[in-house]
Amino acid sequence: MSFLSRLRVLRAAAGLALVFGVAACSSLPRTPYTAQQASLATVPGMGSVRAYADATAAEIAAVAERPEGRRNGFSYLALSGGGGDGAYGAGVLNGWTASGTRPDFAIVSGVSTGALIAPFAFLGSAYDAYLTDFYTSGIAESLVQAPSIANVLFGSGLFGDGKLREIIGRYVTPDLLVAIAAEHAKGRRLYVVTTNLDQQRAVIWNMGAIAASGAPTAADLFRDVLTASASVPAVFPPQLVDVQAEGRTFQEMHVDGSVVIPVFTLPQGFLPRTRAGRGQADIYVVINGRLEPEFDVTQNNTLAITGRSFTTASRARTRATLSATETVSRRSGIGFNLTYIDETGPTAAAARGFDTAYMRSLYNAGYEKGKTGRFWQHSVPGAPSTVLEASVAR
Repeated sequence: MSFLSRLRVLRAAAGLALVFGVAACSSLPRTPYTAQQASLATVPGMGSVRAYADATAAEIAAVAERPEGRRNGFSYLALSGGGGDGAYGAGVLNGWTASGTRPDFAIVSGVSTGALIAPFAFLGSAYDAYLTDFYTSGIAESLVQAPSIANVLFGSGLFGDGKLREIIGRYVTPDLLVAIAAEHAKGRRLYVVTTNLDQQRAVIWNMGAIAASGAPTAADLFRDVLTASASVPAVFPPQLVDVQAEGRTFQEMHVDGSVVIPVFTLPQGFLPRTRAGRGQADIYVVINGRLEPEFDVTQNNTLAITGRSFTTASRARTRATLSATETVSRRSGIGFNLTYIDETGPTAAAARGFDTAYMRSLYNAGYEKGKTGRFWQHSVPGAPSTVLEASVAR
């Protein structure tokens, strides 16, 4: 479903709410808790499995050990949000496998739809078929069928039937968690980002630590985090995560990680600097969406203006985040590699979203690009490398 389609349904729901005097949130009470308790909250039985993205270096270090450069090189894969455009990232990864040049990643991070790709990218090419299935079989499209106005009025999302978590549960099996825990034990790391709406902060989750915890709630928490990271506000319901502090148990509200961070890489202090005998270090960033401006005559109505403004702001924010990542990479001597949907991808605006035909076309475009093995760009569009180099030099 496109942003404009979602907006139309939400506007209709808002109109009904005004007519009938319905307070949408009144039927969904939550246990109150204090800011102090929020700052101390931990997930029962899990230990240090998460940190806020804006936390101190010491707090992040508790869940994100610095990955020392390996002698055969260091590769970091960062996957962005993008809804149905995640088909592009899935295609790129599978095409990259076909090229024979895809590395084993020391770190994989995912946000939103990138979070759904991340576990399979982390485990390697043996799991490529899962990505193909999710984005091209029609499963993803089933998530956005039959939106419910009642869910908007009395629930917390257009598609409030829990189908997103149910589908994620089909893929997050005990065997998957065992495989992720085994790779975590080798020193590899898998991170997923959610947004804690109560605190208005992005949360970094160490998914390998969750899988390896041995806690009876590990599988449920793993599914909750993936679901939360992909839960677009007002479209899918948020995930309520059980936590405790000061002897009390309560729930935090988590939604789409891209509300705060469009794509995530570790802070500079946690990235390995290249050293003699350690091999090449690279960051690979897959943007499941478009970055470059696209011309279109915007209709002079509220929906069109809102949708166009949302898209423009989102792309600008993503480019700014990428520019910062490129700068950090250069300072650390790490290769910066970027791919995104460009003019070679499907462009039919009406077909964008979770339409299966569109996602198949986008998957195939990504696959063909990935298969070349030479599809990376090394600077951010709209942010000339010369400007960045001058900034780094200063």
